[in-house]
Amino acid sequence: MLDLNDLRVFEKVATLRSFSAAGRVLNMPKSSVSRCVARLEAALGIRLVQRTTHDVQLTDAGLAMHERCGNLLARIHETVDVISGMSDNPRGLLRISVGIGFGYNAVSDLLPEFLARYPDVKVALELSSRSVDLIAENVDVTVRIGPMTDSQLVAVRLGTIRRYLCAAPAYLARRGTPRTLDEIQSHDAVEMPGIGGRPRPWMFTSPCGEEKRFELNPRLSINDPLLIHRQVLRGVGLGCLSGYLCAPDIQAGRLVHLFPEWTPPPLAVNAVFPSRRELSPTVKAFVEHLKSASAPGKSWQDDPMAPP
Repeated sequence: MLDLNDLRVFEKVATLRSFSAAGRVLNMPKSSVSRCVARLEAALGIRLVQRTTHDVQLTDAGLAMHERCGNLLARIHETVDVISGMSDNPRGLLRISVGIGFGYNAVSDLLPEFLARYPDVKVALELSSRSVDLIAENVDVTVRIGPMTDSQLVAVRLGTIRRYLCAAPAYLARRGTPRTLDEIQSHDAVEMPGIGGRPRPWMFTSPCGEEKRFELNPRLSINDPLLIHRQVLRGVGLGCLSGYLCAPDIQAGRLVHLFPEWTPPPLAVNAVFPSRRELSPTVKAFVEHLKSASAPGKSWQDDPMAPP
């Protein structure tokens, strides 16, 4: 008789093509992962994977098994969610993944009130700058900032983040203050890498609707907004910074807001889920809590420079 847990472990190994990666996701030793797969192969009487020094390759039987067991496990999880959802009270473990900057400056401030409001909920929060595979890594919800590129995921819009072109006074004293927007092309920039590591264009809109686009070559490329903000504060270069990060620094004089008449496009903030099935009460409650952003202190919606 097949062990459902062995099937679950095999599905992770097959998805990630790695015993080690599956063990990290499932919080199991690599040796235990290997035993589960071997036990499943013994029960079926056929080899499912070919182990190499670098990765895991699926046999024809393994490919067929992976295709079918993924759907089977999804249906089992959906059934569990439906049964759990018969109670309107949020409960159980909520697995959340968010970017480092947004998690540190926004989500972490909202968690105490959320946990106090729902005493039967436990939260596992991962802060990461990489794009997490929600299905393979058993993540219930993530928050993604910027355009949605994966049409297979389901997203709920939470709001938008305004951005500001900024520089530290020390940088401007060293390099000079640009007199026109076009002059930023000759300045150092700090920015996130784009698709394939290519530089992201900077775009601005004037009050009359005029648009300008610059293909900059950043002096420093970092994959997290929080670290970009810190490097701009330290005078490394110009940066287009999120309002919830930079507004206090602009008001205190630690940063200079350049060309306020030209605005970068705001960034969409979405709660993202791995499936189109009915959301559990726990996930629904967390998303509503994010929308309210009601915790005291810093929040991604607390931008004192934004127009009322």
